[in-house]
Amino acid sequence: MDTKQSIIDQLGTIDTSSLVDKVEMKLIDLFINKGFKVGDALPKEIELSDTLGVSRTVVREAMLRLRMVGLVESKKHRGAILTNPDLLSPLKKSLHPSILAEKTLQDIFEMRLVLEVGMADLLFDKITDQDIEDLEKIVANEPANPDATLFNIEDEVLFHGKLYEISNNQMLKDFQHMLLPVFQYVHTSGMLSKPSQSKTFISHRGLVDILKVGNPEIFRNAMRKHLDNHFVRLFEKSTERVG
Repeated sequence: MDTKQSIIDQLGTIDTSSLVDKVEMKLIDLFINKGFKVGDALPKEIELSDTLGVSRTVVREAMLRLRMVGLVESKKHRGAILTNPDLLSPLKKSLHPSILAEKTLQDIFEMRLVLEVGMADLLFDKITDQDIEDLEKIVANEPANPDATLFNIEDEVLFHGKLYEISNNQMLKDFQHMLLPVFQYVHTSGMLSKPSQSKTFISHRGLVDILKVGNPEIFRNAMRKHLDNHFVRLFEKSTERVG
């Protein structure tokens, strides 16, 4: 074996993470191993410093990072406590549609399609007569031929927002709220400038009718067709652009 290669193999992979990186992970492990729950007061910085064998400055920096991701919060008279993090918060802060690549926007809409198709069982389990009435009011002014009508941001936000509300799942509702800037960007960017060519488009009104008398499987297929229409108009290159 080559001597140089042998030396490299003996060295192995070099750990390039900083001390603060390591302490951050050790703090999380410590909180888990000690059985801390949301709302519990955490040890003081000096205690953590002694336990981990590092300076208070390093502990303070690591705790600051945990505060930034929502795992730790400072409370008056209690010090640092363990909190229930907003898991979507970091994504919300970085979601600026105008500087996202088209592939990223496409991935976001694909994720939306998967979630809304998958919401069917939740909707049929939780929907009430009042929810149906609210949805019917939302679609009351929908055009007679919505398949040939350009994307309407207000209709989309109202209708799909109501579906997320009906799901009664906070994570889904937060996700929908997070997507609002994407909806607005798509609306103003001209990305939906061409009419639908779909022959199987299902309108909002059609989705409401299925919620009234259908079942989750029928709704899944209908929602797939409804969102596929928008997806094709957004991301399928027209012959004029390709040619």
